[in-house]
Amino acid sequence: MHIIKSVGVLSVAKIMGLIYGCMGLIFAPLFLLFGLLGTLVGQSKAPFAGVFGIVFAVAMPIAYGIIGFLTGAIGSLLYNLFAKFVGGFELELDLRRTAPLAPYPIVPPATSNI
Repeated sequence: MHIIKSVGVLSVAKIMGLIYGCMGLIFAPLFLLFGLLGTLVGQSKAPFAGVFGIVFAVAMPIAYGIIGFLTGAIGSLLYNLFAKFVGGFELELDLRRTAPLAPYPIVPPATSNI
């Protein structure tokens, strides 16, 4: 068993920010659809519904990315704090790998003597 004693706060925060930003991109078309439906209701009832839908569709991935970054940073800080007192995650790793560690073999380029 291997134990993860601490994690890199900034690395976790960056990954979480990107994941949440992508989730915001997935939900952005819904806000565009709601804005479109709001404009179809009628101009007298909701004149700026389409504009708000577009603004939220653009702002949502950015806001989700920021929220993901912050929660990733706070979560990893808390993990590092709690892991000092109660230990970390226990992982069982199979170190008998048959595949190379790199996703592709690292071979130096061939030199030609022309």
